[in-house]
Amino acid sequence: MSDEPVVSLSFRDLALSPEVLAALESVGYETPSPIQAQTIPHLLDGRDVLGQAQTGTGKTAAFALPILSRLELSNRPPQALVLAPTRELAIQVAEAFHRYASHRRGFHVLPIYGGQAYGPQLAALRRGVHVVVGTPGRVLDHLKRGTLDLSGIRYLVLDEADEMLKMGFIEDIETILKSTPDSRQVALFSATMPPPIRRIAQTYLQEPVEVRIAARTTTATNVRQRYWLVAGMHKLDALTRILEAETFDGMLIFVRTKAETVELADKLSARGFNATALNGDMEQKSRERVIAKLKNSEIDIVVATDIAARGIDVERVGHVVNYDIPTDPESYVHRIGRTGRAGRSGEAILFVAPRERHLLRLIERVTRQPVTPMELPSVDSVNEQRLARFKQKITEALADDGSLEPFRALVRAYEQEHGISAVDIAAALGRLAQGETPLLLTADKHKTHAGEMRDKARPGTNPFASESRSQPPPRAGRDERPTRDAYAEQPRPASFERPASARAAMTERPERSERPARAPRPRSAPEAGMETYRIAVGHAHNVKPGNIVGAIANEAGLDSEHIGRVDIHDDYSLIDLPEGMPKKIFRDLQKVWVCGQQLQISRLAESDTSGSVSRVPAAKRDFGKPREFAPKGRFAGTKSDGPRKFDGRPGPRPGGKPAHGGGKPHFGKPPAKGKPRF
Repeated sequence: MSDEPVVSLSFRDLALSPEVLAALESVGYETPSPIQAQTIPHLLDGRDVLGQAQTGTGKTAAFALPILSRLELSNRPPQALVLAPTRELAIQVAEAFHRYASHRRGFHVLPIYGGQAYGPQLAALRRGVHVVVGTPGRVLDHLKRGTLDLSGIRYLVLDEADEMLKMGFIEDIETILKSTPDSRQVALFSATMPPPIRRIAQTYLQEPVEVRIAARTTTATNVRQRYWLVAGMHKLDALTRILEAETFDGMLIFVRTKAETVELADKLSARGFNATALNGDMEQKSRERVIAKLKNSEIDIVVATDIAARGIDVERVGHVVNYDIPTDPESYVHRIGRTGRAGRSGEAILFVAPRERHLLRLIERVTRQPVTPMELPSVDSVNEQRLARFKQKITEALADDGSLEPFRALVRAYEQEHGISAVDIAAALGRLAQGETPLLLTADKHKTHAGEMRDKARPGTNPFASESRSQPPPRAGRDERPTRDAYAEQPRPASFERPASARAAMTERPERSERPARAPRPRSAPEAGMETYRIAVGHAHNVKPGNIVGAIANEAGLDSEHIGRVDIHDDYSLIDLPEGMPKKIFRDLQKVWVCGQQLQISRLAESDTSGSVSRVPAAKRDFGKPREFAPKGRFAGTKSDGPRKFDGRPGPRPGGKPAHGGGKPHFGKPPAKGKPRF
């Protein structure tokens, strides 16, 4: 086994062919990486190799260069077969072969993978290729069709074997190995060596040389790793701040699911970022187009899943953001391996929910590198960046002096006609150029706590209120109301006083371990126009009201002041929302993640009875003063006033007053005349 560092070598010391050396010189490669220096001599000698090294260490050149040096170009049936776990990696390896063979005229390499039409692959195989790079599934399919002849294979490479094991390709790999000549030379590369991979090596490799690159860390030292502890502010808002304040060229953002790639990419695009999704549900041509656009600077941000992003090697990717923390440290290593490659520096940012801290510690232990905490950019720093970018646009526009003359004439004419200063005219033009997006953030644009989101005063007038009704006083912010845990510490209103026996029992409380689990208090019925929902996140998940309100307000396009009471229990919470929630919003909220948990929102009547609501008629409820609050906001599709009937029409008001005919609210836009809308 070879795991000791080697003395400094150049590629010219490795007995590679002159054509390969010329290609390396043309791309500027002079010194081999450790895996290359220790592997290439053994492969040139015809030995089987079992290599253990992390991604981004130069494994592709370690096996491609010796294969190219020994190929016989006059022999057109495939001489080398490389198996890779994903289509992206197969394409990347094929491109590397083509690059290293730039001085070997007549060389042909063919990537074959699922999702691509058979026609071009069959045509290339009929013409003849020297190297086939493919995914196990498509290679096996060609074998079954009789369209791929492996009888002439002299070199066989298993790249990222542990990933192929995870994806369930081991049986396919063994079938393919059995279809190749016993005399073939085998190189197996894997970041880890689980027992099934060891068994493959023992069965199909002949006295292999083991090469292990025992790096001090499993992540590149030139990648700065930071984490943000998710608290209060919604993750999307935090990501937006980071994108505005960080200087980056290309960026990969990793999420857990295919659906989340599309959702997050759409939301970032709506906020003005050049982002697109990359996932396994996309057609292969579409995925290749995304990667090509990222390489060509046509897009700046790609939101991807682990599998879809494997094999991406784009030089301009300087940032990797783990929007969802991976549960497997190896996945983290693979993710941040997309940046800081080939000696380049990179940035890795990790979002960690409080209940995911153990995963952060596991990542630090496995990578043997600290992941340092980061502070979110302040509003001032974000505004500085926005102003700098706007000034740069002005500078670029002034540089094109020839196109400015019509606008100069327009400004002079407007100044003379209206007596407005040129500065004010320029300010108005700047406002037009900026569009609807504010130039500067305000302190409450990205609030970090739910209390801040909810403590703003309500509108002075409410169109839902009766004309004869006196204007209600401003409603207290939620932070001013007693929380669940504060009831025992604060005096209660008379209507909430416990019986004397209950108060006496509280003076001699047993130890927590001796007390039985406390049953949830019956919950009073929601206010008129509101419904109670159950969500699958509670105290056990370290959730705070701000997490819940921020997530729902962001996803539903609902102003936080129209979100009702939030009661947090051990493993679930109850929340009052405007009645008539549209099905699309309901489905979207079910998939929202808060503190590492999906909300799995459901109407209380349809969910567990542990969150039962005490259905007290509104007229009998006594809160110590007459109820004067106007109805809350409703979801789109409900009438703006009056009790809601099953037919969707407004019913009569209490006291026989007719309902106003208000129109339907709309999502995402501020309400006209103070109407609360979604």
